[in-house]
Amino acid sequence: MARRLVHRPKKALVTGASGFIGSRLVHLLLAEGVEVRAMILPGDPAHNLDDVRADIEIVCGRLEDETACATAVQGCDTLFHLAAIYAIWLPEPRKMFDVNVDGTRRILSAAHAAGVKRIVYTSSIAAVGTEDGTGVADEETYFNDWDCVSDYVMSKYIAELEVHRMCSEGLQLTIVNPSFPFGAGDVAPTPTGRIIQGILDKLPVVFPGGFNAVGVRDVAKGHWLAALYGKRGRRYILGGENMEYTEFARKVTRIAGLQVRRVTVPPRLGIALGKMGDWVADNVTHRAPLMAETSVRYTVGRHLYFDIGRA
Repeated sequence: MARRLVHRPKKALVTGASGFIGSRLVHLLLAEGVEVRAMILPGDPAHNLDDVRADIEIVCGRLEDETACATAVQGCDTLFHLAAIYAIWLPEPRKMFDVNVDGTRRILSAAHAAGVKRIVYTSSIAAVGTEDGTGVADEETYFNDWDCVSDYVMSKYIAELEVHRMCSEGLQLTIVNPSFPFGAGDVAPTPTGRIIQGILDKLPVVFPGGFNAVGVRDVAKGHWLAALYGKRGRRYILGGENMEYTEFARKVTRIAGLQVRRVTVPPRLGIALGKMGDWVADNVTHRAPLMAETSVRYTVGRHLYFDIGRA
């Protein structure tokens, strides 16, 4: 089936431009001849953009700042809104909602007021429901993970509800839902990047279950295609391959040239470790733990499998 071009970006604002996915998107947009304005946090060294600094316009601002949002979108015909807090734990959980929900509402409202013609909003598979067992969910699967919801998952779910509401009020907007991205440039690292770290650190355990893993460059390409061809108000899951955690660990180990013997441990052990990690983070280190209970409940012992046919 032939795709119908609905928009061709000329000047695009990318929020979260120095991030894992955002920086890959900036590079892709430049290759496509798009003029790029990159919105980053004040004080962010933005090393992922070092090689293209001369080719882009960088503006500093926070999504909590209404004036900064209004200024950033001026003169742009396209907005790629990727900026969000992606974390399994924060010392102040409210900040997750201030940025991911209220910040999204603020930047989208600013774009609408400025006459931005096309918006691609980066949601997450966290906002999509899941199927029992090894069932495969898609864009029409209603959110149903109420018994294992983390602050991050809930913030992305609520944010997407707000996005759908704003779309019904006139925004020219398409939603993309990346699965679990991996690749170069994950400098934070993100929670998915920490999975790779754990494998490379030769952790001897792996948990049952599985997920949908995708290359970060494919996710960036999905954003671009959504701007060109995506239908207004529709979701597109940007995923890759559904695989067991054990299979993923074997692949990474093999590519790294490591020899590691791992034992598959029951989910209840992961939950116990998550509870311990939460307590230590809350009361001792005040830093993100290796494992958090809600994150474990969402991922361990479950198959977070998704159909990417629409994308």
